[in-house]
Amino acid sequence: MNKLFIAIAGNVGVGKSALTAKLAEHFNWTPFYEAVDDNPYLSDFYQDMQRWSFHSQIYFLSRRLRHHKDLIRHPNHVVQDRTVYEDAEIFAQNLYRQGNMRARDYASYRELYEVMVELLPPPNLMIYLKAGVPTLMRRIAKRGRDFERDISPDYLTQLNGFYNNWIDSFTLCPVLTIDADRLNFVRSKADFEEIAGQITNNAGNYSAIEKIGATHFTKRPASANFDDIG
Repeated sequence: MNKLFIAIAGNVGVGKSALTAKLAEHFNWTPFYEAVDDNPYLSDFYQDMQRWSFHSQIYFLSRRLRHHKDLIRHPNHVVQDRTVYEDAEIFAQNLYRQGNMRARDYASYRELYEVMVELLPPPNLMIYLKAGVPTLMRRIAKRGRDFERDISPDYLTQLNGFYNNWIDSFTLCPVLTIDADRLNFVRSKADFEEIAGQITNNAGNYSAIEKIGATHFTKRPASANFDDIG
């Protein structure tokens, strides 16, 4: 039996951790969560992005690479909250293009990222949670993290643009896009079951899936037809 590796991607506040937890419980997968609060640069970064962007992104990249290595070695099926790809393709690129990361720092960061990603096995499926800025701002305010208080709608809009461009060109594995504006998978059992059903019932070329317990895809195809939710 091949192990299943599911990755969940999406903007700040979209619900990655919540979906990770619910999928892990539903399918008996092992969750790997994004480590946010332990970044020693994060609060400084939100106060002065230009000064602390490189430090913060290198820290995130190192942690993400370690998580990726650990989940690949884990014996159970796994679901990951935020991926190593997003660090470079979304956040570091946005910082550089906005003038908040120096060109030589960004070049060094990209070189490290590209070398490491070549060595990493990709996920079997990428779940992309997509939501508009009003939804993101509402959820960020609700969870009340101090270091996120100064996040602006413009910043989230920029990140959404990078996310959409990245997902459109992502080819390492199939992508399932979920409309997180429409589906409230935290409060609505029906909405969550719709997502779980998309994972289990629209797996295209995968040859064996069990809904509960040891859920797995027996092979990773070059492509698969996952219909978008929404």
